[in-house]
Amino acid sequence: MAQAVRPNSATSLFATDGKPHPRQDALAAVTLVLGAIAFITAMFHSLHLISSWAGLVGIITGAYGQFISETTRERFGLILGLGASGIGFFLGMAHGGLFGGVFG
Repeated sequence: MAQAVRPNSATSLFATDGKPHPRQDALAAVTLVLGAIAFITAMFHSLHLISSWAGLVGIITGAYGQFISETTRERFGLILGLGASGIGFFLGMAHGGLFGGVFG
């Protein structure tokens, strides 16, 4: 009856091992927010500075979060944020880039 002894990990949102992971949770949340910002602002040509920079920072935080993540649930959120950040970054680069129109 090993099932009766196992802790219920379904109640935890991020920590499937029962331990708190505040740094990993914060990186996942930041990556998701930056990914959402980058993805949404990439739909507008005039907001390419926001989408490209938010996408770049989202890719960096997501990559570091993947490097130190410990649970599958953290990685799931990080992958969603990384995907949205990547799409926002590349569309922002296509619409004008990181410095497009600022220095010229």
